Amino acid sequence: GGQRSQACFIDVSDLMTGVSDGNGAAAIHEYLAGHRAQMLALLEALVRAESPTDVPTAQTDVQSILRRILRSLGYAVQRVGGAEGSAGHLYARPPQRDRGRPVQLLVGHCDTVWPRGTLQEMPFEVEEEIVRGPGVFDMKGGLVQMLFALAALRGTSTEPSVVPVVFVNSDEERGSPTSQRHLTRLARCAHRAFVLEPALGLDGKIKTARKGAGRFTVRIEGKSAHAGLDPESGSSAILELSHVVQALHALNDPDAGVSVNVGTIDGGTRPNVVADAGMAEVDVRIETHEQARRVEDAIRGLQASTAGTSLHIEGGIGRPPMTPGPAARRLWAQAQQAAAQLDLHLDAGRSGGVSDGNLISQHTPTLDGLGPVGDGAHARHEFCYVDQMVERSALLALLLAQPPLPPEAEAPTPTGNAHTRKHSALPPSDPSS
Repeated sequence: GGQRSQACFIDVSDLMTGVSDGNGAAAIHEYLAGHRAQMLALLEALVRAESPTDVPTAQTDVQSILRRILRSLGYAVQRVGGAEGSAGHLYARPPQRDRGRPVQLLVGHCDTVWPRGTLQEMPFEVEEEIVRGPGVFDMKGGLVQMLFALAALRGTSTEPSVVPVVFVNSDEERGSPTSQRHLTRLARCAHRAFVLEPALGLDGKIKTARKGAGRFTVRIEGKSAHAGLDPESGSSAILELSHVVQALHALNDPDAGVSVNVGTIDGGTRPNVVADAGMAEVDVRIETHEQARRVEDAIRGLQASTAGTSLHIEGGIGRPPMTPGPAARRLWAQAQQAAAQLDLHLDAGRSGGVSDGNLISQHTPTLDGLGPVGDGAHARHEFCYVDQMVERSALLALLLAQPPLPPEAEAPTPTGNAHTRKHSALPPSDPSS
């Protein structure tokens, strides 16, 4: 078994300890390598503050840790949004507003899929270069890397020309129902955005594209009857459900990246009763906006084929696909330049999963998957690599230190969904305003 880390407390003052050889990649890497133990200690503290997404008030402890660290880094931190009785979300920005400088958005989430008490079965453990525990990979390791990237900039006296602002939500694993409007508002004000979700694959690919996703519920209304005495007077919702399921699965197009999956079905009351109700829950994944429109139209256009039944369709494409346009490609070029300074080989890829990056990327060039390198999101074997936490945090710090993206005229790229560079000032102090 691995040796468990005993350091659960962060000496915030130690984050301000600088390095001797000035700014640049070497200084930032030196700073972070020297704070590896503190990174692990913060990760342990965050993991031990269990924060299941289905218990909103459970976010309080992990948010308290984040708030304390952000304030120690010179940020003004406030709670925004959230329903009554919930923890809401954290928004952090420099206390002094300089409207002439562009901003860059750092995004993470503090909720996990793991219920309270999971630590008893999945303890926080460090074994050589691997750290395990609920949420280490998705995505408390990413929060650690984000905070230490900001600390490295401060510890090396590196002042980014694009001002970093931070948003950490507490409902991402539920689809960000209460934080989506805040994310949209901030993304519209941002020059660029970085999402600290886990990297793609064990080789640590950056997620420059994501499939879009939708959820639909198809409800079938029929007419009940006695299955033995008078079956002809009934209209079977289950029979119609069988036709609907086949029609939905016929929409699959694996070669084009379209998947339509009927994940659950329900219906009927007893074997001897013609079912008067049925239901199917459907997950949809698409790669392009055109596919999203086509599949959604096809699902909403389903018609009942069983006499006496009717369909009622709810839902839609909730997460549009993340597709890189010219500005996002220029941001990827900056990431490659930053990786080269650290002698890192960096690849990009498309993820079949969704995140807040899907939403943010509709409004500003976005890189996702800047978080931990490891495996096991939502799985019992969840882990991440400790040495990669240092490397990825250094990469993020260098990205934050990059100058503003050059205009398209200065950096020609293939055509795509261009993002307009129209925002240059700090957003309002309250993104919900």
